[in-house]
Amino acid sequence: MQNVLDEKIVNLAMKADKALIPVFDKLDEVCEVNSRKVIEAFIKNRVSSGDFTDINGYGYYDGGRDKLEKIFAEVLGGEDALVRPHIMSGTNAIALVLSALLHHGDTMLSISGLPYDSLRGIIGLTGNSTQSLMRNGVLYEQIDLVNNDFDYDKIEARIKKGGVTVVAIQRSRGYSDRKSLTIAQHEKVIKKIKDIDKNVIVMVDNCYGELVETKEPTEVGADIIVGSLMKNLGGGIASSGGYVVGKTELIEQVAERLTAPGIGKSLGANFNQNLQFFKGLYMAPSAVKNALKTAVFTAWMLKNLGFEGIDPAFDEFRTDIIQTVSLKNEENLVKFCQGMQKGSPVDSFATVEPGEMPGYPHDEVMAAGTFTQGSTIELSCDAPVTEPYTAYMQGGLTYEYGKYGVLVALSEMVKGK
Repeated sequence: MQNVLDEKIVNLAMKADKALIPVFDKLDEVCEVNSRKVIEAFIKNRVSSGDFTDINGYGYYDGGRDKLEKIFAEVLGGEDALVRPHIMSGTNAIALVLSALLHHGDTMLSISGLPYDSLRGIIGLTGNSTQSLMRNGVLYEQIDLVNNDFDYDKIEARIKKGGVTVVAIQRSRGYSDRKSLTIAQHEKVIKKIKDIDKNVIVMVDNCYGELVETKEPTEVGADIIVGSLMKNLGGGIASSGGYVVGKTELIEQVAERLTAPGIGKSLGANFNQNLQFFKGLYMAPSAVKNALKTAVFTAWMLKNLGFEGIDPAFDEFRTDIIQTVSLKNEENLVKFCQGMQKGSPVDSFATVEPGEMPGYPHDEVMAAGTFTQGSTIELSCDAPVTEPYTAYMQGGLTYEYGKYGVLVALSEMVKGK
């Protein structure tokens, strides 16, 4: 396999390791803070081997499940949590929350612009599902970002007008050219909203952002946050599941939407997943740090290979694990993703090609040689095959494995040039 790597790329990588020491040191510091949060929550809640016992059937009296949810709430700065394998993705978690909190005649206000592609069908902006929010009488409004920040004046004017039930914020960029939103930006806009109307529910789609900074949106005023365990908080160990963290009364409403009115959190066997969920959270700070180091390395390498449209830059402050780069043309984009697949531990022999993907308007090319299907905390890369041919890369459970995958991807892209 040695000849897979281009000599020029390997030599450049040796320079990267030295140049990136100051950046990596800062990531280590954040990881230490978040690791302390996690271990202290484990110790405080007296996690024991009995918490990993398989509870089946209705899932009555699952002390391990209940303890897990207390720990998630404490780590993420919420009053309560819902952590279940029945929540199958981040999109599913968001749909669950919005359908629980919004009813006929209510208004949802997105203040981070147009939501991620797969969420538009939930709202009713695309498709014709009878289960969309708009089809069921929920009103939708949107305020776009201005210069990668909230439009504070428009938001203030709209909240003062009244009638907003849920303000929705998408922390990560999705398939857009805007930057992801920092915790400091969340704190500023949430304070402005709450100063005007404390009853407005602020929901944050926290996918890809967990444990990247030392605070979460719930620690700066968000009422409820949602995400997938196949991303950051699963630590590459959880093989399914999602979470919702926030205020107790809101979590109960979401739980009743998941199970049934009057039942809420009391039922729901975790299908022997408690051990994976505990261990995944335990490993999450380190997994997130390694994903960030992989992203920083990628940004440095591409910059020094002459590519532009790299966001974030290698030395820029980060609030999520996503790394983007405009690869100039379709050939580069496809070769980069094919190389990423070739450097993966699973299905490395597969050749990825652009194709249709449900919920997305363009052909997609996706590289994900992952142990868990769709696990984006493991090294993966995907992109819409359209100008400016931007690749969206995330993950890397260890820096060494992530670095290797990137080296193969870059070697494939420069082969023959």
